[in-house]
Parts: sequence; structure tokens; C-alpha cells
Amino acid sequence: MTLSTAFTELFGLRHPIALAPMGGFAGGALAAAVSNGGGLGLLGGGYGDADWLAREAALAAEGTSEPWGVGFLSWAIDIGAVERALALNPSAVMLSFGDQRPFAKAVRRAGVPLIIQVTDLAEAREAVDLGADVIVAQGTEAGGHGALRGWSTLPFVPVVVDLAAPVPVLAGGIADGRGVAAALALGAAGVLIGTRFLATAEAIIDPQAAKAIIEGSGEDTERNRVLDIARGSRWPRRYSARALGHPFLDLWRGREAELAADPDARQAYRDGVARGDLPPRPVWASQAIDLITDLPSAADLVGTLAAQAEDALAHAGRSRKLMH
Repeated sequence: MTLSTAFTELFGLRHPIALAPMGGFAGGALAAAVSNGGGLGLLGGGYGDADWLAREAALAAEGTSEPWGVGFLSWAIDIGAVERALALNPSAVMLSFGDQRPFAKAVRRAGVPLIIQVTDLAEAREAVDLGADVIVAQGTEAGGHGALRGWSTLPFVPVVVDLAAPVPVLAGGIADGRGVAAALALGAAGVLIGTRFLATAEAIIDPQAAKAIIEGSGEDTERNRVLDIARGSRWPRRYSARALGHPFLDLWRGREAELAADPDARQAYRDGVARGDLPPRPVWASQAIDLITDLPSAADLVGTLAAQAEDALAHAGRSRKLMH
């Protein structure tokens, strides 16, 4: 069985799997590895740091002859970041979180496929209106940032599929091949995977954070704004982030407004990080981390996920025949 979809056909991929452009974590080595494995590697351009993007894009271009792209946080960049990315000849540009309108026109004018990630139906309708070539439907199970009050993946994906048709839709919040199969069964044309690719040999991640993901449980993850406020992050209020447990979160859970108004508390966070009493960065992680138990090469992982998905779909087909 070959998992050919509108998404794989658009980019000439072997597998309907894309790397989430996790800011600072999805570098050139990881993007190249995912692309070499038959998926679509996307650099985590995040806040649009020009030096980081130039360095990591060079690594991606040197590391693969397959399609790769760049992703940005729309609320955090200016048009210059998108123009610099387009000058690198990416196969795709992905925009997430915020107003995509200032940037979508430039991407489409360049003739580069535009991927837009959405967390609710208003964002999905806007992505269609902006002419997105691919739409990512991100559920609240996903690691890292997403809607403070959003949809879970199971109901969200088919609703977006119906709303966006014939635009191909990818599902977020997936961590194994059974999840890939489920997404395809829901009508998605593929998946966008983040946390599972954090626990790979090529990810830019502290070894202790990777270990925490491998050993952690979905029950240990929680959506919150506390860690963004403590770090002085400018993330818009409408987005929270799913992360593993954190001592500072235990102190301030449910007291976000109080923390935001207390500069001494935020300084205490910075001091704790400087002393090594607090982790240097939150460990963004999906609820699906129970399914993550090893640290493979990302290229091998793409093939493994695709094979697992094929097996799951074949098993579902056999079960359906038995029922008849």
C-alpha cells in the first residue's frame, strides 16, 4: 500500500508526513532528515531571526535534494522575514498563529505553496479565503503553542476537511503511525508532527529535555500561559502552550494576572534559571508522548510512521471485511 494523497502529490513526497516548524528546534539537519525520509521538512523560522534562518537553511539545502520549507509565527515577524525566506527558494512557507494576511500575498506572488495552520473555524475560513494550498488543523492535544480554548483533533479535522475542500488538510497532535492512519481516515491528506520529531537524533534540543519527553506521560502535560508570562514572552493571550510539568507552573497555576503584574516574581524565574534551579526552557510536549519511547534518526522515523500507518489501515480494512 502506498499512502498517496493530494499533499504528497503537491510536493512529490513518498509519505504524507510533515515536520512541524518548531521555532529554534526544527533546524536544517532535522528538516533535511525528514525530507530525506520521504516527508516534508520545515525549518522552525519562529520569530524570523535572519542569522538563524540563513545558517539552518544552508544546512537543509546541503543536506537534502528533496523538498523542504520554512515556517514562521505570524504574530512575531515582519514582511522582511518572509521575503528572506522566499529568497532561499523553499518548497513551501508555513504561517501559524496570528494575522496571516500581511504575508500570504507575498508567498502566493512568489509562486511558493502556502501552508496555514489553524486552531478554530474562523482561522480555517480565513485560510481558505487567503488561498492556502494546505491547511493544518491543530488540536489542543498538540505540544507547544495553540488555542487557549480550541478543538480536540478528532472532531476538528473532519470539520476543517469539509470546510476547506478541495484544499488538502493535515492533522496535528499525532505521534505514531496509528495516528497517521486515523488522520487519513478522517479525510486528512497527511499529518504535521512536532513532539515526536523533538525526540530524534537531529533535533536541536537539550538531551535532558529529550529524555523528559521519552520518559514523560501525557498526564504530565498541561496547557498554560504561566511559563510564557514568566519568561516575558510576547505570545498573544489567545494562545496557551502545552508543556511538561514545571516547578514555576506549580507556584503560579491559575494566577496568571497576578504573575503578569509582579515583576519580582518574573525576576525570581530568571534568577532560578540562572542558578540552575529551574529548567532553562519549558519542555513543550504533546499529550501523545506516552507513544514516544526512543530517539531514532528522523529519516528512519518517517519510514517507520508510514509503515505503521499502512499496517493500521490494512488491519482496519481486514476488520471491515470480517464484519461483512
